[in-house]
Amino acid sequence: MVRVRSESGQASVEAVAVVPAVVLAALIGWQVVLAGQTLWLCAAAARSAARADVVGLSPVAAARSAVPSSLERGMSVERSDGRGVRVELRVPILLRAWQSPVRVAATASLGGKE
Repeated sequence: MVRVRSESGQASVEAVAVVPAVVLAALIGWQVVLAGQTLWLCAAAARSAARADVVGLSPVAAARSAVPSSLERGMSVERSDGRGVRVELRVPILLRAWQSPVRVAATASLGGKE
């Protein structure tokens, strides 16, 4: 007579093996979302800074007001070629409190001022 071994624990072992891969995929997905949001906020800050520059206000203050305070720490704002404003932000790592060395930049110009 042939005995069949029980496979009752097989599903548990497979689930435990798959969980780290699912968590890693979720973390990578979240990081991609954070990078995209940072790029979007950087472009909005550059537009805001360019608008402020055209009307004679501080482009730095305008750019800082367009991003959350957690992203202001690594922000740089500078005029580029005298006609536009370039804003650079650091991409956060998983949480906005942790900054990465990776930076994104956006430049905006509205013309008008030379």
